[in-house]
Order: sequence, then C-alpha cells, then structure tokens
Amino acid sequence: MAFLFIHPLLKEIAGLFKARGRELCLVGGAVRDMLRGRKAQDWDLATDAPPGEVAEIFRNLKPKAKVIPTGIRHGTVTVLYKGRSMELTTYRTEADYSDGRRPDQVHYASSIEEDLSRRDFTMNAVALRLTKGLPKGAAGSKKIDPFGGEADIKAGLIRCVGDPARRFAEDGLRPLRAVRFAAQLSFKIEGQSLAAIGASLETSAKVAAERVKDEFDKILASGRPSVAFLLMEQTGLLKLFLPELAACRGVDQKGFHRFDVLEHSLLACDYAAEKRYPMELRLAALLHDLGKAPTQGFDEIGVRTFYQHETESEKIARGLLGRLRYPNALVDSVCRLVKEHMFHYTDEWSDAAVRRFVVRVGREHLTGLYQLRRADSYATAGREPPPNFLLPLTDRVERILAESQAFSLKDLAVSGRDLMAIGVEPGRNLGKILNELLEAVLDDPGLNTRDDLLKIAEKLRGKFR
Repeated sequence: MAFLFIHPLLKEIAGLFKARGRELCLVGGAVRDMLRGRKAQDWDLATDAPPGEVAEIFRNLKPKAKVIPTGIRHGTVTVLYKGRSMELTTYRTEADYSDGRRPDQVHYASSIEEDLSRRDFTMNAVALRLTKGLPKGAAGSKKIDPFGGEADIKAGLIRCVGDPARRFAEDGLRPLRAVRFAAQLSFKIEGQSLAAIGASLETSAKVAAERVKDEFDKILASGRPSVAFLLMEQTGLLKLFLPELAACRGVDQKGFHRFDVLEHSLLACDYAAEKRYPMELRLAALLHDLGKAPTQGFDEIGVRTFYQHETESEKIARGLLGRLRYPNALVDSVCRLVKEHMFHYTDEWSDAAVRRFVVRVGREHLTGLYQLRRADSYATAGREPPPNFLLPLTDRVERILAESQAFSLKDLAVSGRDLMAIGVEPGRNLGKILNELLEAVLDDPGLNTRDDLLKIAEKLRGKFR
C-alpha cells in the first residue's frame, strides 16, 4: 500500500497522540486533494480520543494551542496551533436526522473504518492513519480506504457511501454538495447517486438558507458553475432552490441570441468565472435576465419583447438574494448592476448624459458594469466580444471623470448647512434643493462654486415652499 508525504506539523501532532496511545487520522477533503496531487488546504482530523482528552493533549503545549469546542455535542473541537486551524473529531456514528441536516443521535465509534462508513461520498471516505498501524520506521501514513474512494477519485466519480437514498435522506445538503463537487472538481456523479437526488428533495427543502448560500457561493467560485446548475436543473434542485432561474428555461430570445434565457444566463456566469470576475459579477451575470420570463410578450408584428425586463430582473434578484441571506451591501451592488445592464450608448449622448450615466451607475460600479456587459455579449452567441467592445463609452467616461469633479451631493461646493444659513429649513425640501443643485452641476460643471449654487438655491426656495 502506497504512503503519502504529510506536513511536518501533522507529524508533530501525530506524535502527541501516539505518546498517549491514541490513533490520529487525516480525513475528508485534505486526503482527497492529496490523492489528486493537490495541496491539502484544510486539515480535518479524526481520533479515538474523546473530546476532553483532545483538549488535554493540546492544553500545555508551547507555543500555546487554543482549543474551541465548536461542535462538542458531536465530538468536534477546533484547534488553533502554530498558525493553523484544524478540526478534530472523535470517531463516531450517527443516527436519525429529523431536521434533514444534523443527526439526532451521535455515538462514539471504535474504529476509523466505522467512522468512515457515515460519510457522504467515497472520495471523502479515505483516511490517512498518522499513528498506529504504520510499518516500523515509516515516516508517512497508511491509507484506509474501505469504500474504494481512491479508485473513484482517479476515475473522477462522485459516489455515495453505501445506499445513495439513505445518504441523501440523512442530510439534505448532500445533494447540493454533490453537484457543487461536480463543478469544483470536474467530476461526474455516479448514476445511482445522481438518480437518488430527485427523491430527496423533500429533505433538501429543510436545509437552512445560510447553508444553501454557502454551497451556492462555492459553485459560483468554481471554474464552470453551469456544470452544477445544469445538474440542479436535471435533478429538481434548481426549481427547489432557485425557481426564478429555473423559470428561464424555454424562454426564447430574439435577434442575435442563439440560446434561451437559462442557457444565456449560465453562459454569462461561466464567462464571469473564466475571467475570474469577483463574486458580485458572477451573481449579476447569472441573475441579470431573471425578469425576461415574466415580462415576455410580442409586438404588433409578432416579434418577442421583454420590455423593462431589467427593472423586473432587479426586483426578482433582490428577493432571491435576500431569501438566501446574502449581505445587504452585496445585494445592493448586484442589483445595481442588474438594473443598469441594458444601457444603450451612442455618440449622440451629450456630456451631461454621460455624467448622469456615471451618477446613476455609481463610479464604483462602472468597471463591474462593463464586465457584466462583456459577459452578456459573450453569452448572446458564445463568442468573445471584440477588444474594442465598449471602448467609445469607456474612453468618454474617463475623459468626463478627469474633467468633472461633482458626481454626488458630497461633491457640491455647498452643503445642507450652507443652505440652512440662507433660510432653507431642514427636511425634505432641503434634500430636494440639493438634488436640484446636483442636476444643475451635471448640466454645467462650471456652476459648482459656492456663489453660483447659493444663487440657484435662493431661486429654488420659493419653488419648494
């Protein structure tokens, strides 16, 4: 049996357990990554030592280790030691999953093999024994692989440990993990495991929104998110968790579009992932056309229309992201991009129109909006936009930004306090006058002086009384 090299810090920790006569095994994703020839990122460790003894082993080390009882009920503690964070879990078995996520009963197991039998997929059910059972003088570790996980890793297969229906009935998040791993690792889901996902939707529906969001984020961070989303569509997970996106299937488009709205959205998302755009851009690319399904119609000559779909898309995306518990700041950024993605620039735009475009979009969102339009353009026919795509607009925006200084109320040469000094009462009318002053400056940046703005404000006082 082959041995794998392990990190020196893991060897040190293994020595601590060996001195106590205890077993220590590296398990989970770290082992999977090592068997794929990748660097192990996170260390999950399993041991026959109970949690209290694990804490005791680390208690008196120098430098001091911090032990956090993150999952003490289920036998798990987190250890922070020499700059590394690692989870240590006592060998266990699980039973009864009434909430479709966490076991109602946890029992400590006697062996690593028994512990591995409760895990989700064979590729995650391979262990490296770091202490007992090593040949004399061995400096590495011994593989424990009771379910053929290494062979499945080499074959690029995601296969459930044991009966797929039972595995998915235990934990409703596992189907999402399966499709996420397919996108993340470029693996295929084994046939019986894939078929069992559809029958487990009732259990998956119990999973908390925050956990769904975590898997969604990992899907979006993969090289080709569409792999997971298409599997979600095939198995019913898409309709369960992202019904607004599922509704885009079969919504055909007009003109140069080669794909329906769902395929178009997935292509745009893949493009954003390939270009390593940030998370908000990947989300915006995926969700930018959600409003096309409810706004589709036909004009007087039978051409399909989607009037104001960007406004509806923004509304739907905001609801979807809120349901998945995304942070408000991220939701606002994504929805701003979605709402503004349908701009139509021409050389006939005045400088004032360009300035208003900058204000409407927000200077901080301009680059993101350009990136979203590139992704949207690519997904129209599956072709890379030309290098000078949007160049007339971007060049003009850069010139306007260099020439003009006022793009928000805080850029004005007067403040609300200045207006109150000339008799404008605080309240709604004060805000209206400030906005009118900004509009005047957008039309003519030369008006952004204290004297000019106060003169305009004096004239507006009567208008807003």
